[in-house]
Amino acid sequence: MNGMGSAKYTELGAFLRSRRARIRPADVGLPHGPRRRVPGLRRDEVAQLAGASVDYYNELERGAGSQPSEQMIAALARALRLTADERDYLYHLADRPVPVRGGPASHVHPGMLDLLGRLTSTPAQVITDLHVTLVQNPLAVALLGDQSGFRGARASFVHRWFTDPDARLLYPEADHEGQSRAFVADLRAAAARRDAKDTEAASLIASLLDASTEFTALWADHDVAFRRDDRKRLNHPALGLIEVNCLNLFSEDGRQRLLWFTPAVGTDSADLFDLLAVLGTQKV
Repeated sequence: MNGMGSAKYTELGAFLRSRRARIRPADVGLPHGPRRRVPGLRRDEVAQLAGASVDYYNELERGAGSQPSEQMIAALARALRLTADERDYLYHLADRPVPVRGGPASHVHPGMLDLLGRLTSTPAQVITDLHVTLVQNPLAVALLGDQSGFRGARASFVHRWFTDPDARLLYPEADHEGQSRAFVADLRAAAARRDAKDTEAASLIASLLDASTEFTALWADHDVAFRRDDRKRLNHPALGLIEVNCLNLFSEDGRQRLLWFTPAVGTDSADLFDLLAVLGTQKV
């Protein structure tokens, strides 16, 4: 990464310190502890929440080191529960362009992040209306796999579903047709809810129409339905078939959804969820 101008980098460090000082550990799901010398979060706690090394974050606050990546800025904005305006200002201080809405670096509403942080005993994640995963808790990674590494059109799980056979390994083959129909109907509903001048949804739809005959045939059916409460079966590489309830909480503008997964009643999924917590994200 490239270096930055010293004055702006110093200001970036000061801004990070000011935002860190205002957050209580309980606000981000951390224990307060008996010997806390600072009113807000410690540097090592911010580093942990952002997935950065403590040394790297210390350098950022000192106004030294290298220019943070766009992914790191997004992670810091989430860790520090920044508002959308504060997030944009952080990108400005880092000399990085503010990412377009809907991509994997999109700003997550602080209220959703707060709720996600409190869902410690069940898999949960925040996605966009175009099924781009923005943030996952550890149990969601353990259940669904890490979805943070995709960029461009492939960041959307709907795009991967119709263009990458590996994406379908998550579901039993017998469920593929139903999942395809549900994804297409949900995408049409999401696109209809957006502004007529929106290009993000239109670009995704055009890409899928060009790449997938299955998507094209289903799109012609004109089914429209948001995915809300859903019961589904998932293939886990270590635990086998897990039947879950997938619940949704929509943001006010409909652009983001908090998903959380609970064991389906009448199945052995509750026991499998307990094993999932033990396994974590380790490779079996």
